[in-house]
Amino acid sequence: MKKNVRRFVLLLVSVISLESTQGQAIEQPGEYMTAVNNARGGMDAKYMQYLSAAAHGRRARKVEKLRGEVLETINQCKYKATDLPKYKGDNTLRQGAIDYMTLCYRVFNEDYKKIVDMEEVAEQSYDAMSAYLLLQEKVSEKLAEASAKMHKTAMDFAAKYHVQIDSTKDALDNKLEIAGKLNDYVNEVFLIFFKCNWQDNLMVAAMNNKKVNDVEQARSALLRFANEGLKGLDTLKTFNNDPSLANTCREVLKYYKKMAETDVPRLTDFYLKEENFNKAKKSFESKPAGSRTQQDVDAYNKAVNEYNDGINAFNKTNNAVNKERTQMMNSWENAQKKFQDTHMPYYKK
Repeated sequence: MKKNVRRFVLLLVSVISLESTQGQAIEQPGEYMTAVNNARGGMDAKYMQYLSAAAHGRRARKVEKLRGEVLETINQCKYKATDLPKYKGDNTLRQGAIDYMTLCYRVFNEDYKKIVDMEEVAEQSYDAMSAYLLLQEKVSEKLAEASAKMHKTAMDFAAKYHVQIDSTKDALDNKLEIAGKLNDYVNEVFLIFFKCNWQDNLMVAAMNNKKVNDVEQARSALLRFANEGLKGLDTLKTFNNDPSLANTCREVLKYYKKMAETDVPRLTDFYLKEENFNKAKKSFESKPAGSRTQQDVDAYNKAVNEYNDGINAFNKTNNAVNKERTQMMNSWENAQKKFQDTHMPYYKK
């Protein structure tokens, strides 16, 4: 049975994007701030391109080329910042920009590489998926803290030299902010889905191996997770007044709940009947034909009929469950793609 897999998602930090500039002695503090910002030019624009490509249906490993371009852009920006002079002996703004770019390079070179590597194993368990998404969150927090520190350094410099700052966000800043909020929301809904989806995987594997006890354990956990997930979705706010992703997740969880409550017990009941039939068959065939009584024959024929009826009922229920599962997974995958395509800003540098 095919299971749906989660696409790669990243979080973000909002930073300032401008053009590049060449280092030289600058007398006016406002011009100096512009020069430092220019040296940082292209970093967040390239990051937004990376984020957009990942969110619109491509996995982390598929956008590795873009990650390399981000690293190259950061290096180029750092070289430009290093070429700038101090401002009248004050190195705080220039060094702050260099430190910020150094951290960004380390994050994209090391932390995002870990994210790419973890993607390969994230779907193997709920814990692995949780760790994968948590790493993305921690990386985003690290970038956000660095960005806040850089912003404070710039504001302190502006205050010290009486530079008036335009606090209006540009179009790219707005896109980065939207992307961050979107990824937070999508990850939260996805993890609710994945917890049930993973448990369903375990249950299906146990059923294929006819391990009734394992099926029952997985069924019980699936029912609990579905109920917990439905409660979580009831308290989740919509994203930009769009409840479509949460609503689709809710329908999937309702399917899991119904399946765990009614369908799976019917399927496991057949496994018990099959086990009993095999015992009856073995007992019947162990007796020589001449020593079998009419009572033995009647009991065996009854077991055969019950077993055949059980097969028909099992196949009907199993086919219905698998058909509905496929429909639910297709709906979920389509909802994810549509939601991302609707709300994630497209960006190409």
